[in-house]
Amino acid sequence: MVISVIRTALMYIFVIFAIRIMGKRQLSDMQTSELVVTMIIADIASIPMQNTSQPLLSGIVPVLILISGEIFISVLMMKIPSLRNLICGKPEIIIENGRLKQTMLRRLRLTTEDLSVLLRQQGVFSIEDVQFCIIETNGQISVLLKPEKRTPSMEDLRLPARDTGIEAVIISDGELLTRSMALCDIDEIWINKTLAQENMRVEDVMLMTANRLKEYNIIRKCNE
Repeated sequence: MVISVIRTALMYIFVIFAIRIMGKRQLSDMQTSELVVTMIIADIASIPMQNTSQPLLSGIVPVLILISGEIFISVLMMKIPSLRNLICGKPEIIIENGRLKQTMLRRLRLTTEDLSVLLRQQGVFSIEDVQFCIIETNGQISVLLKPEKRTPSMEDLRLPARDTGIEAVIISDGELLTRSMALCDIDEIWINKTLAQENMRVEDVMLMTANRLKEYNIIRKCNE
């Protein structure tokens, strides 16, 4: 029993490391080759977990070969666009200049109900509002609304823009996050001074966010 637990833990750590090498894609963002490799890795890794008579190398070696092959193919696809198109496919336009391309829908085996669902997930509830809609190689869609349906920017409205930078978490559960502090150009002295004005200490903070303009929000820890 102990051996099974140890083997499972080792394979778990190894598979996480192997998938990490492939990159930071979510499952829904994976290309075809990446998804296939991930599924095969899961099957191979389960064999030495379930069968203790199998050496761990029988799971580790094939996974390493698959990961190496995937990295090699990825490099080739970067250098050879035709290979990338062959393996991953090409983005396809299904709405062009406000016109629905029914032939393309049938070719992609996509119904109008499927398209409506994908559009609603992008916050678009009417096909008539769309100027361009593109099916990406990972199955997601990119949508460009018609000019009159787009949200105006501050530039369009001729309004001055405030560059606040990114709002980042600088304290999480009483711990200072130095990387986020550097991102917001904030130091520990400013944090301590700000918290003192709020009659708080770093240890009292559950969450504190701030931006480059020193605008901040604080959530105090609850005393339960």
